[in-house]
Amino acid sequence: MTEAEKALAGLLYDANYDPALIAERGEVKYRLQIYNTTDPRDLVQREKQLKALLGKTGEQILIEQPFYCDYGRNIAVGENFYANVNLVILDCGKVTIGDNVFIAPCVGIHTAGHPLDVEQRNRGLEYARPVTIGNNVWIGAGVQILPGVTIGDNSVIGAGSVVTKSVPENVVAAGNPCRVLKTI
Repeated sequence: MTEAEKALAGLLYDANYDPALIAERGEVKYRLQIYNTTDPRDLVQREKQLKALLGKTGEQILIEQPFYCDYGRNIAVGENFYANVNLVILDCGKVTIGDNVFIAPCVGIHTAGHPLDVEQRNRGLEYARPVTIGNNVWIGAGVQILPGVTIGDNSVIGAGSVVTKSVPENVVAAGNPCRVLKTI
């Protein structure tokens, strides 16, 4: 089993020293460097680059520059997706984003985590847990979404939240840690 396969299976894998993963991340960083320096007025070229980078997209997709991710191949976004500047997606595990999702500036979506065991951590091992964001979701500025979280359809996550646990559908949730404030 490759290190990438281990990551997608939720097993500990070598993220720091595996030559194949390092090479793949290097290639993706190179492609992102090109994307992030593409003329911001050239929406056709930007969309073409995103569709080539990401695992799956809808027809309408716009991610403002700069954008950062680890692999791209593990990211699936639905129709009518918009993300503002400084989106970071650490897609060691699957990241699935539904239709009509809007993401404010400086949001981080993180599938990667590290063992508490210092020896495992020092060997470069980590784990990945999938993140799922439903349809019609709005993620506020500066939100950090941690590994294994699901955000339900039609929900709003308030600015500055740290989402450590899954959020149900049809709610407004905010805070550190993020918690449900009201039903929509």
